[in-house]
Formats: sequence, structure tokens, C-alpha cells
Amino acid sequence: MNYYCDLAPAYVRAIAPYQPGKPISELAREFGLDESGIVKLASNENPLGVSPGAMDAIRAALADIARYPDGNGFVLKDALHRRFGVGHAQVVLGNGSNDVLELAARAFLQPGKEAIYAQHAFAVYPLVTLAVGATGITVPARDFGHDLNAMLVAITADTRMVFIANPNNPTGTLLGADELLAFLRVVPPHVLVVLDEAYDEYLPDARKSKAIAWLAEFPNLIVTRTFSKAFGLAGLRVGFALAHPEVADIINRVRQPFNVNSIALAAAAAALEDESFVHRSRELNDAGMTQMTTGFMRLGLEYIPSFGNFVSVRVEGAAAVYQSLLRKGVIVRPVANYGMPEYLRVSIGLESENARFLKALEQVLDEQSR
Repeated sequence: MNYYCDLAPAYVRAIAPYQPGKPISELAREFGLDESGIVKLASNENPLGVSPGAMDAIRAALADIARYPDGNGFVLKDALHRRFGVGHAQVVLGNGSNDVLELAARAFLQPGKEAIYAQHAFAVYPLVTLAVGATGITVPARDFGHDLNAMLVAITADTRMVFIANPNNPTGTLLGADELLAFLRVVPPHVLVVLDEAYDEYLPDARKSKAIAWLAEFPNLIVTRTFSKAFGLAGLRVGFALAHPEVADIINRVRQPFNVNSIALAAAAAALEDESFVHRSRELNDAGMTQMTTGFMRLGLEYIPSFGNFVSVRVEGAAAVYQSLLRKGVIVRPVANYGMPEYLRVSIGLESENARFLKALEQVLDEQSR
């Protein structure tokens, strides 16, 4: 065994590092491909890029990068206050919503305590649970989504946190507001419910979350959001949590000073105001989802109906298909580490990118069948 590995706690040694989507530059190096000809549909990024308002804010903020950012993030918190009607004391800012999820775990989990999450749910939940020495409880999925009744049954006196992704990544499944509200009403007060809504902006208006309004009724609710998806700021890493002021205060005690940089703070505040960009992003996603699923049906492939900006499709020999797609300059996401070895998760891109993927997929499947 490695000497220094042995010095780390066993629960840290047990962690399998998070595997992000393959970068375009890495694929280009591996296969000698031209970066400009590679299509990346692996990381649920916004194919429209950055909103004009956010880009203007980025340019303006560059002049002041010699100074530390506002550690309290007043401008962004004020923008969140105007948008959602929450107080500044209810906000936790993070270096992406992943950071906020980790902060919540650090604040409320410890060895001997438990966190519950669903099978096929976001890989960060077990990572942040293990990182603090807590015990993770995986509840079997129901139709690739959360089984709230089973999750409720799994709660014990040692449970401190339940993670719920809605829509869920990587399956795209969605829980209804009535289901969630009923769950919250029976969860014991010693259990914090972390409702991860990274893809909420892609939902139809009738299905949009009511969770922020529920904060007034449920002090054990934490709602997390991100600017990495519909707002197009994945490279700047900025997200936030909304919670009861006492809960937010505890989480903020473990937050690093200046954990969100000044460029990200300015861009996120501006992006939040650019509703037309988010609307265009959703329209593009809706059209792209139809393009993708129509293509899957034409190819005779099963897929999981999705409410996110991605869709998981079932293909025989998914690992080999993934590698063949890479050689054709198309990057998607294998999800075997989510207990879905026969599926690939595909982000929705521009119309031309979706078409490129579907054509490459058809070619790979034809090659396999020979």
C-alpha cells in the first residue's frame, strides 16, 4: 500500500473521484483531431454560450480583478432577492452548486450520521457524504427516478440529510410538486432535505418548482441552483443555495472566504436579469430534445424521457459505442458509474450538433451490426 494513502482516513480512501465529461482538447490530443471539428455533448452545457448581458458584465469586471471579490456577494444576493423574494441571510453562494452541496454536507454531516440519496442520482451526493465520514444510504430507484416513499422509510434517528435532484441527473426524471410537498410534510425535523434544482430553468412553466415558496413552511429545506446550465456560465463556476436563515448561517460558517470570484459574481447577477436569453435557451432545448428523441425512435433505441437539457439513451455495448463516437469526434457521457452500463447520456446541443451526433451514432450502430 502507498504510505501516504494509508495516512488518509479510510472514508477518504474509499472515494472514487468524480469523472467529468471529456474535454474537447483532450480528445483532440488523443486522436489527433482538429478541435474545431469536435462536438461535445457530454456536460450539459448551454450550446448558446453566454448571454450578452453577462458578457458585458464580465468585461466591466475585468478592470478590477486586482482586488478581492466582495466576500459577502452583495450584488448577486440582491439580484437573487429581487428575483425570488428571499432575504440576503437566506443565501449561500458557491463555486458552482457542487460547492454548495459540499458545504451543506460539511456543515451538517459527520461520522456516525447518514445521508440518503436515490440510485442513479447525481454522483456528487455520495462523494460529499463520504468526504466527511458520514454513511451514504442508496435507495433503489423507481422507473429511474426517486422513490420518495422508500426514501422516507430509510430515514433513521441517525439520518441528517436527504438529497433529491429534480430534474434528476443523469436520468432526467421529474417529481411532481404534490409528491414533493407531501414528502416534506412528513420528513422529521432533524433531517435536512437538499433539493437540487440545477435544471429547473428548462422546465415548462406549468412544471416549474414551487420549492422556494416552501422555504417559509419548511425550515429543514435547502434549495440549490446553478448558473452553469441555462445561464451559460459553467466555466465561471457559480451556484447558490436558499434556506432558512439559521441553516444558511451554519453553512456559511464552513464556506471559504471569496469562494466565488468577482467575474463570476458580476456575470451571475447580470445573467439572472437576462430572462430573454434563458427563454431562448429553453426553446432551443425543447426543439433539440424533439430532434434527439425522434432520431432515437427512428433508430429503434429506447430512451428515458427527460426534463433536463440532456437525455439518456439505451444502446447495446454502450462502452464500445462511446469509444467509437470519440473516434468520430463526438463526445457524449457514459453513465456506467451511475449503475446504467447500457446507457449513454447526451446533452442537447445546437441543431447541427445534434444532427452530427445522430449521424455518427447511426454509423457506429451499422458498423457494429456487420
